[in-house]
Amino acid sequence: MISYEKAFAIIMNSAFTLGAESVELARSLNRVLAADIQSDIDMPPFNKSAMDGYACRRQDLQETLRVIEIIPAGRLPQKRVRKNECSKIMTGAIVPEGADCVVNVENTETIEENKIRITDGKIPDNICYQGEDIKLGDNVLRRGTLILPQHIAVLANAGISRVPVYRKPVISIITTGSELKEPGETLPRGCIRNSNSYQLIGQVQRMFIEPEYLGIAGDTANSLNRPIRKALKESHIILLSGGVSMGDYDLVPAVLKENGVKILFDRVAMQPGKPMTFGTKDKTAIFAFPGNPVSTFFPFELMAKPFIYKLMGHDYSATINPLIAGTDFKRKKPERKAFIPVKIENGQALPVDFHGSAHVNALCFAQGIISFPVGVLEIKKGTLVDVILL
Repeated sequence: MISYEKAFAIIMNSAFTLGAESVELARSLNRVLAADIQSDIDMPPFNKSAMDGYACRRQDLQETLRVIEIIPAGRLPQKRVRKNECSKIMTGAIVPEGADCVVNVENTETIEENKIRITDGKIPDNICYQGEDIKLGDNVLRRGTLILPQHIAVLANAGISRVPVYRKPVISIITTGSELKEPGETLPRGCIRNSNSYQLIGQVQRMFIEPEYLGIAGDTANSLNRPIRKALKESHIILLSGGVSMGDYDLVPAVLKENGVKILFDRVAMQPGKPMTFGTKDKTAIFAFPGNPVSTFFPFELMAKPFIYKLMGHDYSATINPLIAGTDFKRKKPERKAFIPVKIENGQALPVDFHGSAHVNALCFAQGIISFPVGVLEIKKGTLVDVILL
């Protein structure tokens, strides 16, 4: 059995980056940039008005000003602002030559047609200056960036209509267990419903990847061989659930070995998730999780997700919030690194009703995970703890 930290290092050292492709800008959300992006223009591309008002010369603000034109957004100014003149201007319009400030409408009064007076002497520039946000040729986004909506706006401003991104991995999901039945099927006594597959499908889909679900494999070598061989031929990543413990029907590690998979570890000092197995064959990585739902959920979030993002060219780090433990957290055995689901209330980490790795309902009430380091039996109320947000 190896430590959680060593297992994580083995997994991440097995990662490689997939090739690149280009996608339409509107379809780039949650993809990973495969190249640095430079701006092809200054941003803003011209001095623009920050509000509706009057473009003036600051030295004339004590005078009565004649309005010489109206400048809507998108139209070029036709006249230069000279002594005791101003141009009525709309938000986002080009500031005309000669003007060095924009007075908002509320700080003016109309004297007569086409003549105004400034009523407040303290006027900021109210101008967004050319290039103050981004300059021509600036790197605006770096390779490896996970594209969020705000990044899409930057890409659009940089004139990018097709975005260079890393390819998504092909991910196959297999659940093992002769006792499993699909939702909607009749449930004979002694059988349980297959929840792990759909939990894993959802976790992968949350990464904007559509996995290939290969169904339930029974607890025989023949039943396991078919989907595993198919997945090894077609996938970058295989996610297996169940069949990795020490029972007579836990055949997954042996079947993986028979199919040429190099097992890099098969026991991890973590709770839940101790029997987790990880291996590789050529360019395919295999995660074999224990059959209990929480023992599948946590190792995916903590270990498989960073690996998947690494294949997509992104160095993923979970969002961690340091919060106060709102009560004492205790456990009975200190030999493994333990992960506990928690809820967050009033800035504190509090326990959910959790009865072990088979208790999937507990995850529905959890917003995060805290961990017990090896050797620690208790986290005292008031201790600052790192909460990994789910």
